[in-house]
Amino acid sequence: MIKPWLKISSQALGDFRIFTIRSDRKISPRTQQEHEFFVIDSVNWVNVIALTPDQRLVMVEQYRHGSDTVELEIPGGMIDSTDVAPEATGLRELREETGIEVEPARVGKPTWRRDVEYTYRGERRLQHELVIIVRLDEAAPDVEDSQRVDFESEDHFGHQWWAVEEIVCSDQRFYPRHLPTLLRSFLAGDEIAEPLERWP
Repeated sequence: MIKPWLKISSQALGDFRIFTIRSDRKISPRTQQEHEFFVIDSVNWVNVIALTPDQRLVMVEQYRHGSDTVELEIPGGMIDSTDVAPEATGLRELREETGIEVEPARVGKPTWRRDVEYTYRGERRLQHELVIIVRLDEAAPDVEDSQRVDFESEDHFGHQWWAVEEIVCSDQRFYPRHLPTLLRSFLAGDEIAEPLERWP
């Protein structure tokens, strides 16, 4: 039977809002040697597919510092400690990034889970993401950006409405990258567990 490593100490090394770094010292159960390990803990994120009755999605034009490109992304952001559930995060992020406000009853449960690694503003990130659906009650509601946080005002350039079929058939690069191939399954209610996605 494999024995666990005994942790003898743990020290916080840094808190960078979206992730923390700590040093753990442990003893090997096989050699009794002491070793130091560096652990990165990242917060969970929620991404939102905001779907209109005529099957259109709002996409955010965002500058990605790792690839030095502007990408089309679904709205999203990190789960704060004050959020009662991922669905609350999704509503907040949709409001901040697009100005669209929705009743909680229109939010679906997260059925798409994914991990992604990328560089943003000089930080290499590993994110655990959930994707939820928000069913809007009008076709392409007005989008405004007055509730964006500071860095979003610098990195977000605009919004576009895309039809589901346009996304599925497009060779445009989206975030998530596999949005065109997984979108129909997600909208059908399938459970999706996506493997790690890496970006520059």
